[in-house]
Amino acid sequence: MRVEFGIGKASGTVAAPPSKSFAHRLLIAGALRGERCCIRNVAFPDDILRTLDCLRALGFRFEKGEETVMFSGVREVPEGEITMPCGESGSTLRFMVPVALALGGKFRFTGTERLIARGIGGYGEMLKDQGIVCEIGTGFILLEGRLGPGEYHIDVTQSSQYLTGLLLAQPIIPGESRIVTEGRMESRSYIDITEAAVGQTTVEGDWSNAAFLEAFNLFGGKVKVTGLNPDSVQGDRRCLDFFAALKEGFATIDISENIDLGPVLFAVAALLHGAEITGTRRLALKESDRVSAMLEELSAFGVRYSRDNNSVTIYESPLHAPGRPLYGHNDHRIVMALALPLSLFGGRIEGAEAVRKSFPDFFETLGKIGIKTKIHAD
Repeated sequence: MRVEFGIGKASGTVAAPPSKSFAHRLLIAGALRGERCCIRNVAFPDDILRTLDCLRALGFRFEKGEETVMFSGVREVPEGEITMPCGESGSTLRFMVPVALALGGKFRFTGTERLIARGIGGYGEMLKDQGIVCEIGTGFILLEGRLGPGEYHIDVTQSSQYLTGLLLAQPIIPGESRIVTEGRMESRSYIDITEAAVGQTTVEGDWSNAAFLEAFNLFGGKVKVTGLNPDSVQGDRRCLDFFAALKEGFATIDISENIDLGPVLFAVAALLHGAEITGTRRLALKESDRVSAMLEELSAFGVRYSRDNNSVTIYESPLHAPGRPLYGHNDHRIVMALALPLSLFGGRIEGAEAVRKSFPDFFETLGKIGIKTKIHAD
């Protein structure tokens, strides 16, 4: 999908999309309750659909409404090897691995080449200690066995998702267990989301995706985003603090606890006074290598930069309209971040369908706040 942007300023009121991070967790916890319950304010981007696909494959029964998912409390145990279709969703894969293994059986987790390459390395020691058979092939990870009581060692250096997956599964693992985390965990706020999601039934507004809308206010926009909890445990509510610092001048910002804000902060820094952005290492492990992807596309506007393995310096630069089409790198956050400079200079972006992963009506939302786009389906 190609999208052409006109030049304009944003103005209007829009609702924040429901939080994908909360939705994954609430849906899995709701299914595992074993009783009838309704999860509300759910949106259905591709990643959330993949989590529902996996819950259905495990035999959990539910009805999907316009903005709700009603679990019946019934699980019909499937026979034989179970296919768990994860698509491009790292959250789905890493959350569902311990959940499936807590139930026991043989599971073929499928996904894109990029997702399988990102893998489930944080569970390596757990799988070995629990005697889980593991085979990794082209487009799949095959796991067989059942989790029992014991001491679980989880490597959290790459992602907090591994700990979240085990925390979600823990109530259905028989006996008593102890979780031992290994390495320095970044993005601790996502564990706070996991803990807050237990017993909750309504999905919060998403600060991560709202950041892309709030950023227009730094460039003459007058956008009000509703449905956000100012006291949320979502770490990405810090976007407003980061934006304020970038507005003041060249700033040094550590995103190790807010890694998903990386792309939009790169864009804002490039369009304002530059910045040194640290804690960027894990951006390479996302749907794309987000450091390389953003710097490649921002260079089309004349942005100058330097980088090392855990930081990026973006220099204040004379900017211009891009002389080529931009590319979305099959990454929803890259596409949404590039919408900001495109709205100021005009131009077009290819591969824009990547927004379906988390914010499928992103361009419709831009239209509501006055950003003119023309969409061409490939």
